[in-house]
Amino acid sequence: MITVIEESVHSPNQNQLLAALPAEDLQRLVPDLELVKLPLGKVIYSPGEQLRYAWFPTTATVSLHYDMESGESAEIAGVGNEGVVGILLIMGGDSTSSSATVQVSGYAYRLKASVLKQEFERAGFTQRLLLRYTQAIITEIGQTAACNKHHSVHQRLCRWLLLTLDRTPSNNLVMTQELVAYMLGVRREGITEVAGLLRNAGVISYNRGHIKVLQRKGLEAGACECYQVVRKELNRLYCQTV
Repeated sequence: MITVIEESVHSPNQNQLLAALPAEDLQRLVPDLELVKLPLGKVIYSPGEQLRYAWFPTTATVSLHYDMESGESAEIAGVGNEGVVGILLIMGGDSTSSSATVQVSGYAYRLKASVLKQEFERAGFTQRLLLRYTQAIITEIGQTAACNKHHSVHQRLCRWLLLTLDRTPSNNLVMTQELVAYMLGVRREGITEVAGLLRNAGVISYNRGHIKVLQRKGLEAGACECYQVVRKELNRLYCQTV
């Protein structure tokens, strides 16, 4: 169940895509934006399910991933306050073969698919911004595929933790090693081994489903180049003049 709540300290500007919109464009959307609470593990959409909403996270983080017939899974991208879940809506797709699951609990603004499509079809700033974001998410998907093929579990875990940190307002992450292994598509034993090395080095601490990052620089040193590729693309999205 997704809870719709009243706004207090929350604002659409906590999502970078919404904050980047001109005031006039944002004001057209505000009456239709619903603030909702997303609990950990909530499935936002499943393969083949019709996409009825777009989701603009503010403090929540959502994992986009593929589930195999064997029950195994692997993340292809993540979405936090830098983006939107359901970007395929603007490309004419009303369903997808992937899944979207809440990775870090928090809040998001929900917008009806019809409203997003209508705004996109105005062919103004919103359209250009969403197309640039589509390029950024495609970059992340491609980089994740290359990373999973060529880099070690240690490098992949550091990359994943850094991207999650960038999308979360805290260095405390509520997630189990089982969940991390599931998202990365690796065995739990591999995550346990790498997490132990990072803990012994003073980079992270973890206990009962809580991971706390103590030294970000330690993660940056252990991550592969894939992290910077994704970050540069997202930074370009918001720095580029339209």
